[in-house]
Amino acid sequence: MEMVVGEVQIAIDDEGYLQDPGDWSEAVAAALARTEGLDLETGHWQVLRFMRAFYEEHQVAPDARFVIRHLAAQGAGAEARARLFTLFPYGYVQQACKIAGMRRPRGWSTG
Repeated sequence: MEMVVGEVQIAIDDEGYLQDPGDWSEAVAAALARTEGLDLETGHWQVLRFMRAFYEEHQVAPDARFVIRHLAAQGAGAEARARLFTLFPYGYVQQACKIAGMRRPRGWSTG
């Protein structure tokens, strides 16, 4: 399957996840977010940019607990987990990982 962002065709799997995380851009993220019914705001971008930086460094999608720690350190404190799931109400894997351009994670903690 493919999606078109601007004039670029992006390969996605049957569930809408990028087949190649290297195809990700902020324009792709915005397009993926629209398919999830989300309008990306500052809090979303904070999570997505952290996830992309983690991916670039480790070549793997960050587990939700790392994102929760990041949000806590950025001021969400004890409410970090709730904040993550407020930003991405259908879940970390279903929305945050998809919009951040990760392949669908399988078999690990979602927070």
